[in-house]
Amino acid sequence: MGSNLRCVLYTRVSTEKSEQEISLVRQEEELTSLASSMGYEMVRTFSDKHSGYDIDREGLLSLFEFVKQEAIEAILVQDETRLGRGNARVAILHLLAKTNTTVITNHDSGPLQLNEMDTMLLEILSIVEEYQRKIHNAKIKRGMKRAVNRGYRPEKNLKNKGNSEGRERLDVPTDEIISLRKKGLTFEEITGVLKGLGHSISKATVHRRYKEYEEQQEG
Repeated sequence: MGSNLRCVLYTRVSTEKSEQEISLVRQEEELTSLASSMGYEMVRTFSDKHSGYDIDREGLLSLFEFVKQEAIEAILVQDETRLGRGNARVAILHLLAKTNTTVITNHDSGPLQLNEMDTMLLEILSIVEEYQRKIHNAKIKRGMKRAVNRGYRPEKNLKNKGNSEGRERLDVPTDEIISLRKKGLTFEEITGVLKGLGHSISKATVHRRYKEYEEQQEG
């Protein structure tokens, strides 16, 4: 294995007690040794003093962000319980699977060995996530189709047309919200249409802006 393969370490203890510091140090020492023996270049260590049942951990969240931004081949942990416990563990394994990095444990002396139940749960999560994407895209498509059938012409309303950098518009297209609402679209459908046109906007914002428009008309 070439030395150009990069890895990060993740260590965790459950409490702030001083004796737990020894465990953190020991975990890092053992994982550093494991990385070296496997030919990995260790580029950073992330640590937490936090319950494994909680996913809101500073070190873990920083690890996710770092792995997404950098070319990291592997994440080394003492054992899978360091990543998490209970439902949090499965959720974390699912998130890590999407980063295309290998999870290596000192306990397994190599890639994390998942049991049959974990493997099945992760497959189910992936399937559910894929169908959620399909449903989301179908809603956008359905809303756009209804809008066009009712006379809406998105090409005439694209104020950010020709934006070569592809940045989403941060301003709220109130005129388009009013136009689509008058054509009978629901607030959810309007939100989907606008997102399909590149607007980063929530259904709550769409609803609020239309209500503001109605209040102005009544005034």
